[in-house]
Amino acid sequence: MVRDAYLYAVPLLAAAVLIGWLASPPWALPALLLTAFFLWFFRDPERAIPNLAGAVISPADGKVTAVSKVTEDGAPRLRISIFLSVFDVHVNRSPIRGVIRNVAYRRGKFLNAMNPASAIQNEQNIVTVEGDDQTIVFKQIAGLLARRIVFNKKVGDRVERGERVGMIKFGSRVDILLDPSASVQVNVGDHVQGGCSVLAFVSPEPQLAALGTGQVRQGAK
Repeated sequence: MVRDAYLYAVPLLAAAVLIGWLASPPWALPALLLTAFFLWFFRDPERAIPNLAGAVISPADGKVTAVSKVTEDGAPRLRISIFLSVFDVHVNRSPIRGVIRNVAYRRGKFLNAMNPASAIQNEQNIVTVEGDDQTIVFKQIAGLLARRIVFNKKVGDRVERGERVGMIKFGSRVDILLDPSASVQVNVGDHVQGGCSVLAFVSPEPQLAALGTGQVRQGAK
């Protein structure tokens, strides 16, 4: 469970106790339900991280809403967009193993994360991870309800594939930008899980034999 859960749950639980004592127990039910919701929302399950050469894994749980070719900073890129509803796990993970080369926080709007314009106009955190044979950019994008983006790493930090790097609170969106030559493994409408769903393969080609026993490790800390 993410530590933030207690920041919401403890005051609500205290309020429920106070309301139940001053009024009657049934009046405390709404606060108790909200307490349970926040404890559930900030869950942080362990994940089995695929150990496949060239694999780019999903940085977030959610629904794939777009797979498209875009131009980013003057260069052609392949963009995979993932929408996180309030029912999804909101912990974000590194899509590859590598070094954090750049972190850029950009102020902006809070459009619905399903709106394509949110990829450009919304408040977002843009992270560049340089691996041994690939460089990946992923964006933590605020949504209509999400008003806080958390990123726990800094430039120069080394991260493992699937390592927890932050979260976006409540409904939001994550975009991942790849080289146009990447072999996409997901379709629009697919539901992916952060840390274990393979979004694409880039060079070198995936070693299919690695799918066998012993090629999956437990979630990186």
